[in-house]
Amino acid sequence: MSPSERILAEARIPELPDPYFGKVRDCYDLPADAEHGARRILIASDRISAFDRILACIPFKGQALTQIARHWFERTADICPNHVLAYPDPNVVIGKRLTILPVEVVVRGYLAGSTSTSILTRYRKGQREMYGHRFPDGLRANQALPEAIITPTSKAFDGGHDEPLTGAEILSQGLLTAAQWDKVQDYALALFARGQAEAAERGLILVDTKYEFGVDETGAILLADEIHTPDSSRYWIARGYAAALETGGRPPSFDKDVIRSWVEARCDPYSDPLPEIPADLIATTAKVYADAFQAITGAPFAPDLSGETPLARVRANLAPFFAV
Repeated sequence: MSPSERILAEARIPELPDPYFGKVRDCYDLPADAEHGARRILIASDRISAFDRILACIPFKGQALTQIARHWFERTADICPNHVLAYPDPNVVIGKRLTILPVEVVVRGYLAGSTSTSILTRYRKGQREMYGHRFPDGLRANQALPEAIITPTSKAFDGGHDEPLTGAEILSQGLLTAAQWDKVQDYALALFARGQAEAAERGLILVDTKYEFGVDETGAILLADEIHTPDSSRYWIARGYAAALETGGRPPSFDKDVIRSWVEARCDPYSDPLPEIPADLIATTAKVYADAFQAITGAPFAPDLSGETPLARVRANLAPFFAV
């Protein structure tokens, strides 16, 4: 089996209890133990998702993202406790099972973005009051903000759309207590500052990122999900930033959206049948994730080729957790 054929398309393992299958991760809830309480197995597949659909599988994407998140979880544990308990496999995290807070925290250091909730999109439409912040006239696309800001959104657990929030709305709607919101803000800004500083040492700009927090059975707030990966964050290549800002172009980045753009140019991705993704486009995207791993962590990406298949390897590494 060639490396390009070693894809973890899914991790459906019937011996594991209480499954939940998301767009990208396959998860299982483990019984509580005396030491850690409730636990969850999170298996990062190689699926790539956009438009609320699975577009393709990218070799080693799950491993790259899991290991980038591991790099950052380990390098920020002194700032904020996180859900990680163990890494039994390159694609797998055993984490504390948390109650996820109903607010998604997005920290932004630049006037950037293209989605409907991004501050650049809204700024171009003339909005100057956003997320409880006031923006002056005359800002240029992609320029640095005077300081990092938090732009929270509601977290849609039912498949709905996230909606912009202000701090006052978070409190008035009872989404978080004042103490929780203060703690989340402190954690998020400190994590982002650490991420920006270390990215700069690697010749990168951490532009913006999202964080997901949850509470454990004691009420403590922990960082969950992932941190500072190319799927949860925007990175620019520092050496090309100044020229792009001067010309109004897009700064160079890890362009992981090549498949998304290719599909969008050929159909209505929300309703039409999806075209088959060319093999060279899949290979290009796989290289993007491998290159991102090396650029962010400073270490070469080493795909795990052990086991007859990736699924067989994952099954073997998770066998101690099989229901008996």
